[in-house]
Amino acid sequence: MAPVIRPARPEDGPALGRMGAALIQMHHDQDPRRFMAPGDDAESGYRWWLTKELKRAGAVVLVAEREGAVVGYAYGTVEGRDWNALREPHGELHDLWVEASARGGGVGAALAEELVRRLRAQGVPRIMLMAEVGNDSARRLFTRLGWRPTMVEMTRELVPPSEA
Repeated sequence: MAPVIRPARPEDGPALGRMGAALIQMHHDQDPRRFMAPGDDAESGYRWWLTKELKRAGAVVLVAEREGAVVGYAYGTVEGRDWNALREPHGELHDLWVEASARGGGVGAALAEELVRRLRAQGVPRIMLMAEVGNDSARRLFTRLGWRPTMVEMTRELVPPSEA
């Protein structure tokens, strides 16, 4: 069954918070020195953040539903010219999350393609994203959907882990 992709609504906040907290945990598990720790407030923090973004011009927050349950979300924004990053105006796909029980069924691709459609309708000529180095399944999905690698983020710790 194909997912229903729709704009997120304020009442989706609990699901958005839960999935955002899972996204934080996944990244933190991959590289705890690079990614923030989820802490006790990750779910409420992400819920606050994404429901706030629902009202912001240039932000797109979508959810995927199956049988009435939210099983994934995507979040993207319209961005202007950035002299520091050498980027012309563009869209950014910031988050894409699919619950484990719904993976492998096209939910992620459907969310990404609808996000692309909605950002394109706002006039962006390209959409950029960052994918975690260790997240091979996400990188394969994005490559299959037409994204290409352009930059590699590198991190150098200035404080030894024992002092952090």
